[in-house]
Amino acid sequence: MRVSVVIPAYTMDRWITLVEAVRSCGEQTLKPVEIIVVIDYNEELLIRATKQFSNACVVANQSTKGVSGARNTGVAVASGEIIACLDDDAYAEADWLEKLIDPFTNPKVAGVGGWILPHWPDSPPEWFPETFYWILGCSYAGLPETDSPIRNAIGANMAIRRRVFELVGGFTESIGRLNLIPLGCEETELAIRYTAAFPDEQFVMARDAIVSQWVPRSRLTWHYFWTRCWSEGLSKAVVSHLVGSGSGLAAERQHVLGAIPREFGRSLWSLRTRPRTYATRMALLVAGTTCAAVGFFWGRFVVRQSPIAFSADDFSLLTKVVQRDGWS
Repeated sequence: MRVSVVIPAYTMDRWITLVEAVRSCGEQTLKPVEIIVVIDYNEELLIRATKQFSNACVVANQSTKGVSGARNTGVAVASGEIIACLDDDAYAEADWLEKLIDPFTNPKVAGVGGWILPHWPDSPPEWFPETFYWILGCSYAGLPETDSPIRNAIGANMAIRRRVFELVGGFTESIGRLNLIPLGCEETELAIRYTAAFPDEQFVMARDAIVSQWVPRSRLTWHYFWTRCWSEGLSKAVVSHLVGSGSGLAAERQHVLGAIPREFGRSLWSLRTRPRTYATRMALLVAGTTCAAVGFFWGRFVVRQSPIAFSADDFSLLTKVVQRDGWS
């Protein structure tokens, strides 16, 4: 199978990690047919990346500003039958692509999610709840085992068949992250949209397909924690508006009712050994869940005032523009 790797990038502040991301893609045991670096409205970064990455196709985002528009541009440019995604602040293990595309031998698999490990600035902070590693952009406690069906993959480590985009369109650009605004769930909405249209297909987990996510110290603060939880609630409100609360919140209900109480119980049991560490973890479990819930209900109110809609025509138009300009 021909695999194209898409890496969106938007800031010079991540130049070092972007270089590492591109390098890791070029050293795969399964070579991608192309590495596409999409620069999101940053002329300085576009010029530097074009000069630096001789082994990659560097293009400017031709769609809406933000990660969704950048990924859609990458998909439109790509020639592979499988589109793999990596973030500009993550790097892949050498056998990442080989492991990530293995489930595609099953024709009913539309997409695959890999495992994302945190690359800590120092030693791992034991006070940080493992069920909230998604705040850091990483895989979290409670996700299923290899080959198990999942609702959606995490954008920093996923692969999707080209036909998904051809049949239902690209990522919804109204909910993708924009620079430092931590909104997301665009991959969630796309996966739900596709499996609703083709219920006999599925997305699955490949835990052996590993990438590492750089975790800056700025993500280990209370401010980042609560604002990220709040924003996730907002994003889930938008997704639920687009696809319905049944599909849009199914994984979240399971997580809140299963994985989070289990971690709270383990932390309570360990409280006597390291009171401060586990008391902090328990407090964050409660605070994070509360912030996400409040953000969700606020988001539901906001989205009712200003409804959001998806149009597959936007992605079709983008693809035509890319083909017209000879990028693909």
